[in-house]
Amino acid sequence: MTAMTPLPGTDASYWMASTPDTDYPGAPEETSADVVVIGGGMAGLCTAWELVRRGRSAVVLEAGRIAAGVTGHTTAKVSALHTLRYASLRDTQGRRAAAQYATSQQEAVRGIERLAVELGVDCQWERTDAYTYATDPGRVGTLRAEATAAADAGLDATFVTETDLPFPVAGAVRVGGQAQFHPRRFLLALAAGIVARGGRVYERSRVTGLHDGSPCRVTTEDGAVVRARHVVVATHYPVFDRALMFARLETTRELVLAATLPAEQAPRGTYITPDEGTRSVRTAPWPDGRRLLIVTGEKFTPGTGDGNGGAPDAASERFRRLADWLHQHFPAAEITHRWAAQDNTSTDGLPYIGPFHPGTRNVYVATGFGGWGMSSGALAGTLLADLICGERPEHAALYDPRRLHPLREAGPLLSQQATVARHFVGDRLRLASADDVAAVAPGTGALVRVGAGRCAVYRAQDGTVHAVSARCTHLGCLVRFNDAEHTWECPCHGSRFAVDGSVLQGPAVRPLEPRQVPGTPDADVPGTDGDDAPEEGNRF
Repeated sequence: MTAMTPLPGTDASYWMASTPDTDYPGAPEETSADVVVIGGGMAGLCTAWELVRRGRSAVVLEAGRIAAGVTGHTTAKVSALHTLRYASLRDTQGRRAAAQYATSQQEAVRGIERLAVELGVDCQWERTDAYTYATDPGRVGTLRAEATAAADAGLDATFVTETDLPFPVAGAVRVGGQAQFHPRRFLLALAAGIVARGGRVYERSRVTGLHDGSPCRVTTEDGAVVRARHVVVATHYPVFDRALMFARLETTRELVLAATLPAEQAPRGTYITPDEGTRSVRTAPWPDGRRLLIVTGEKFTPGTGDGNGGAPDAASERFRRLADWLHQHFPAAEITHRWAAQDNTSTDGLPYIGPFHPGTRNVYVATGFGGWGMSSGALAGTLLADLICGERPEHAALYDPRRLHPLREAGPLLSQQATVARHFVGDRLRLASADDVAAVAPGTGALVRVGAGRCAVYRAQDGTVHAVSARCTHLGCLVRFNDAEHTWECPCHGSRFAVDGSVLQGPAVRPLEPRQVPGTPDADVPGTDGDDAPEEGNRF
């Protein structure tokens, strides 16, 4: 097992690299509010803003730093055109549902623009057209149907055959009146606005417990307690399992490359195609007058794009394929940054925004944005504030997490659970392991056989070895190594961990436990980590 050759660009999100770090305090030992919002990304901060604007007291609890998780790694398109959504929605739920979706999403686009003006923030807001395109002539019929359905739903949608891309397309759906922006600049200003209006933002306050009652009680891993009448779970993937949403969400990871290019070569508009493992294109301002080209694609399930043994679907190989595509179509572009984004999609393709489960009156959730978290996150903020304040907009039923469409959802739901079962059982039988720590090269990670089980072992470039439990602390699936991002990832529900076992992304809320393995310091008591018993899940 050998170390991989370097990847292009700096390993960092441009949005994160171009904005200052935040330094909000941790949660105090005891506090209370009308509403506690768990999660400091787009959905969480928009919800807190709407609540303080309406006179409610709100506390935001963020596990890490605000706007530094999924939102800090998005592509930041602000659009109501969500690839191919409207024809399917019209055919399965009717024209009224499609119109409600279009109206609510487009209002979210306008709402972000109004809020940016109100905050007085330079978030590089740019109005632009959005396109869903295809290069395959066989897709033209699908694109025409989508353009018709989107127009019928109320969007400024047309079918076109010409775009500003530097290569021909067979056709595209064009929707006017969309936008793109710098999400971190926007959200840092929004957080400051929340605090200025009496809200409280607490960072490094990972929530590990939720008691649904009157009042609700939320606890953090450091022992802080927040009591509130209402709770909003806006952690991207819900960190609590009582609603069984892990059975109704599919997690994907998508790679991102950013590159500078001359402004005159930058395409106007935002673009996406479902072909080629997805390809998405937008640009942003660059300090010297050039444009920053942002290209995404190469979707995969976390924990399946691993680099163990140099697998052909390793994340590093996917980055190289994306870089090849970028250079093929934009030869003058110079790659500056690379990162990855993570998304959750519901079994029926619509976000879950509303009451967490049928048995609660006080706990709400926002998740399942399917890659369109900017408009859906802003929509969630307004909708959840409406529900908490006793209002119920017409489109609330469309997004209600308690909805269930057995005929439409049965296929995706069964497929998702079959995949989970395959990983939970099959990985224990088939997943390759190194025989000892010596086989793990610097800069790589692998599952290493230790006694009757396996540990997740990473060797740093300086030779330092980190060994942790191989079992995800959510529901017990075996993690795999992502060779491009140097992380451990769970293929069942998308939890991600640093090489030291600390949680990077949920639904897991507890770290992978450290392990001792032969051949490493302090390994006088060889550890084993049997693969046949799951960790206790966070089922609060």
